[in-house]
Amino acid sequence: MATAPARGEARSTRSRRGLLAAAAAAMLPIRARAEPGRPIVIGSKSDTEGALLGNLISLVLEDLGLRVERRLGLGPTLIVRSALLAGEIDLYPEYTGNVAFFSGTETDPAWKTGAAAYGLALRLDAAHGLVWLGRAPANNTWLIAVQGRLARERGLSTMADFAGAVRDGAIRLAASTEFVESPAALPSFESAYGFSLPLSRIVSLPGGDTAVTARAAAEGISGINAGMVYGTDGALAALDLTVMSDPKGAQIVYEPAPVIRAATLERHPRIREALDPIFARLDADTLRRLNAAITVDGRTAEAVAKAWLAEAASRP
Repeated sequence: MATAPARGEARSTRSRRGLLAAAAAAMLPIRARAEPGRPIVIGSKSDTEGALLGNLISLVLEDLGLRVERRLGLGPTLIVRSALLAGEIDLYPEYTGNVAFFSGTETDPAWKTGAAAYGLALRLDAAHGLVWLGRAPANNTWLIAVQGRLARERGLSTMADFAGAVRDGAIRLAASTEFVESPAALPSFESAYGFSLPLSRIVSLPGGDTAVTARAAAEGISGINAGMVYGTDGALAALDLTVMSDPKGAQIVYEPAPVIRAATLERHPRIREALDPIFARLDADTLRRLNAAITVDGRTAEAVAKAWLAEAASRP
């Protein structure tokens, strides 16, 4: 999901008014003809969900009649964040919990609940001239997934169950170096659930690609049977992995939302009322399904975003 625990890629600037007419009628009550002047530059991170959300934002704004320039797949978290602060892009999808690391407040317990994390992100970023629009009810936080066969054999479904399996010496974990070392990640799980996973039973990787850690767990590569994942990863079901729930809330909450420069929102206030209802519909199950359409089915992020907007418009 980068230096901060971050959680993209398609290019096109053609109008999609014909395809999204139904979606606009149902979900975008205010429309306008294309406006002259500087385009709104939309960025995203270089990951699957970033591409998906970046395309959703782009399509919705284009259907409002706004000129859009896509800079999707721009890079990891800090590169995209820096571009926003510098005015090189106008908005991009970010995760509430990442503001904890931008601000050095990751030990604040407010980051452990959705509403409090959103409120704190909104307040802290206001000082930087940024506005958080409505968030999606989907926590894309760090989690651990266990090989389905092992989970069924041992009845593993929660981090408390996982802790027991660790104490029995039954777990070999694949994870990023950051997940292993960051106090907010694996150490937080260990503290909350009373276990300690020896480094000898961890395969630590320099990057944060959960596609790699999840597949290693699913296929038992090098004896690995558990992997670091994110809450809305799309391939979990297809790989027969069981995600360990976190009933004690050990992890920071990462809910996605568009973050926009305040000056851009002042020029185009309709953006908020257009995007807020879209993100309100993006619960965790929906994001997993859409991400799977990209990572498992091989469809483009733009095609998946376009189809979902049409589907959403057909439902009340």
